[in-house]
Amino acid sequence: MTPMEFDLTHHDHHAAAAALWTAACGPDLAISPAFVAFNTRPTTGVTQAGRLALRDGQPAGFILASAVIADPTLTVGWVDAIAVAPEVQRQGLGSALLSWAEAWLRDHGCTQVRIGGSLRPFTPGLPVELGPLPQEFFARRGYHEEGSEWDVARDLLAYPDPPLPAGAPSLRPVESAAEQQALLDFLSREFPGRWHFECQEFFREGGRATDWLLLWPAEAEQPAGFCQITLEDSLRPIERFYPHRLPHPWGQFGPLGVAREARGKGYGAVVVDGAARHLKRLGVRGCVIDWTDLVAFYGKFGFTPYRQYRVLVKSVKG
Repeated sequence: MTPMEFDLTHHDHHAAAAALWTAACGPDLAISPAFVAFNTRPTTGVTQAGRLALRDGQPAGFILASAVIADPTLTVGWVDAIAVAPEVQRQGLGSALLSWAEAWLRDHGCTQVRIGGSLRPFTPGLPVELGPLPQEFFARRGYHEEGSEWDVARDLLAYPDPPLPAGAPSLRPVESAAEQQALLDFLSREFPGRWHFECQEFFREGGRATDWLLLWPAEAEQPAGFCQITLEDSLRPIERFYPHRLPHPWGQFGPLGVAREARGKGYGAVVVDGAARHLKRLGVRGCVIDWTDLVAFYGKFGFTPYRQYRVLVKSVKG
């Protein structure tokens, strides 16, 4: 089998990766070439590379890896995605691709590798629904489990939305340039890491401001919370959340958070309820909240476990 450099800008490579991933993972985790193209766009301060393996001229497997180069203190790197065609599995191709990615990440200053969970994630980790064989594959190659992450979901058709009491905090979309700046200032102040970075990248790429919601307490001059939503026409592809088992139309929300000084007032619940109400008003039925360990909290709003991921990591110190 012949490996070649994965061309991050080439549609044929995007299509090959999508077909390999879907064949290996099944229709419930299907992805499109457009999703692969989105996840291989240039990201500020990040480098990404991959390999595409061919057998008899046809795609047989691929891998993508990424690392942050703008911050030398961040030494975790990611295997963004890996898949091998079912008919050539257990022949050493997956091991060869993974060994290449680990060496590439080590060469870029990484001392730890995580499966999934990158800044443009295909998944937060290894989907449990794939069964024991993928986990055994990674375990044999030195990966260990550091917990689980969950997606939760529900149909919003029956979500209760009685009128809110007068004076209740208002969760509403970002609509003006001033509100967009208020969002960025809020995230810089309250969540200065990944969430602030992702918001900056979202607007750099021309994302729609109304895909972000801000929580405004009565008569407040600054927001007290935020939430991002994803619709079927959003910049962030809805298929990233694998809603295929849910009724159309699809939607998602998260991340979300509340200012430190506003915690303990029930505002987290207000954000969740407000986001669910907002998506229901937009006609969404199948709704996912992704990448969380707060299953019991979201259960209060009728969201139930939808998908589980294992967080797998490995030390690759030189």
